[in-house]
Amino acid sequence: MGPITDTGGALRPLTAAEPRELAGYRLLARLGEGGMGTVYLSRTRGNQPVALKMIRREYAGDAEFRRRFQQEVAAAQQVRGYQLVPVVDHDTHGEQPWLASAYVPGVPLDEALDAHGPLPLITTLQLVGCVARALEAVHAAGVVHRDLKPGNILLGADGPWVIDFGIARAAESTRLTRSGGFIGTPQFMSPEHGMGDPLTPATDVFSLGLIAAVTATGRHPYGSGGALTVATQIANTALRPPELSGYPDVLRTLLERCLAADPAARPAPAELAELCERASGRSTRDFDGWLPAALTAAVDERGATVRRLLAEDTAPPPPRRPAATYVPTQTGDAPHQAPTQTAPPRPATPPPPAPSAGSPTGSAAPRAGGKRRLVPLAVTAVALVVAVGTAWSLYGDKEYGSGEEAQKPPRTGTSAPPADTPPGSQGTPGAKDQGKSPTPAPKTYELVFKERPLKISAPGHVIVTVDMDVPKVNPRGEIGRKADEIQYIYQYLTFRTPTAKSPGSTPEVCRQSVDSVPLPAELPNSDLAEGKALEKGDLLCTVTSDGNLAMLRLTDVIASGQTFDPPSYTGLLTVWKPPAE
Repeated sequence: MGPITDTGGALRPLTAAEPRELAGYRLLARLGEGGMGTVYLSRTRGNQPVALKMIRREYAGDAEFRRRFQQEVAAAQQVRGYQLVPVVDHDTHGEQPWLASAYVPGVPLDEALDAHGPLPLITTLQLVGCVARALEAVHAAGVVHRDLKPGNILLGADGPWVIDFGIARAAESTRLTRSGGFIGTPQFMSPEHGMGDPLTPATDVFSLGLIAAVTATGRHPYGSGGALTVATQIANTALRPPELSGYPDVLRTLLERCLAADPAARPAPAELAELCERASGRSTRDFDGWLPAALTAAVDERGATVRRLLAEDTAPPPPRRPAATYVPTQTGDAPHQAPTQTAPPRPATPPPPAPSAGSPTGSAAPRAGGKRRLVPLAVTAVALVVAVGTAWSLYGDKEYGSGEEAQKPPRTGTSAPPADTPPGSQGTPGAKDQGKSPTPAPKTYELVFKERPLKISAPGHVIVTVDMDVPKVNPRGEIGRKADEIQYIYQYLTFRTPTAKSPGSTPEVCRQSVDSVPLPAELPNSDLAEGKALEKGDLLCTVTSDGNLAMLRLTDVIASGQTFDPPSYTGLLTVWKPPAE
């Protein structure tokens, strides 16, 4: 792998003391370090970049942290919405806790301010408006960010993105904080946060007001003292409001409301977003040239560096095999997902010995029904383990296709009976067939239902899932449900069983496409929004979680009308039961 030359400082090579993989994720570079742990660049099986946060062992050993971390990660997984970077995987139970989120190739706002100085006022207003829209989704899910600061806002080509929502709460009652440690960023806390009072969504609005002031001018409303000095002044806002006379008029109006000592007096995120749109004259969804040229170049360079790292990491990801002290992320009902690379070649079957008189010519292996897995034959077990070891995906292990062909005994052929075999002893149906091989009955697919209408709406604040066996589209689904074949979030659409575009509509052609030319398991939002990945008229075929064959004919692709937002899809779904073996 070539050297990392990212000039923004976010992508750093791994040191000799740092791990190279965690839970099957290969670690490619270090993105940063915070109070709760270290963040690494990794990738999914579909070659989508992810940011993997490895929690510090000091927290991992605290039982109260464990309990809260599990709660907060579960809550964060339900937060989906505009300009929010979603949590896509995690392990809250293992010896080394971690969580992974989608990676945005952007520059953190704090780095941008350090390297390039304050942003133009219009850019600042647009940033604040976008973050306010993101907070709408966070608060709608019943979550308070609690640690909104410049380091948790990424400046991307497609706008600002908010990360790490709600996770800081897990560390606030650990023995580390009780013994003098501190979680959060004092310079961007609300008065109620600094005083230890209960937090509401209004605390995030106060933090966003402070971010707006610093972003536009480089000056903090409460002065340039040390962190605890500034935090003390913030906590005393009711007695000594901040001095705002030096800020531009249009910004000062917003700051006066956002930095009100009384949480009830602060604007709601929706109102704040509208105020920013009117003040800037730009939509919160219009990102054409929204950043200064120097920052645009820095963002482009970071994206190019990440693409190079992913391209150079050609080795298959390490098998997701738990260590003795590791507890898998999902237990029991482990979710399934399609492999993201072409199926490995199956081991060649040696020719069987010629059958002798009275000897059996082979027996059919029992067919596994539903979601049960088959036990491989001992003679091919080692080869199969090696073959399927590379076929796990972001959410869990899954054998390629149905897995049955690789586990059935070899066919023995239809050779003529030996000359000394009495007529009829080979089971021929009649005299006219003596000396000939029996003709097997054709195998047919049984139709379960045909062309049922299906609509997959664009995800907003939630995850949309599709269970094709029922069929059912859940507009407020959940990550990792085993029965679902499709899950759709704002960042990308995931096929959780092998899925292909079929050139024909017969079940035989449909199944052959699944086995030979599967699509990537993850289709990024950028390709979906531009209509590159899925088009009207496509026939999408998959083997469902229940072992059926499904074909979804896309009858329409409905654009959202907003730049960068993914489309909705309508289609007609047909499902067949495969022929009995």
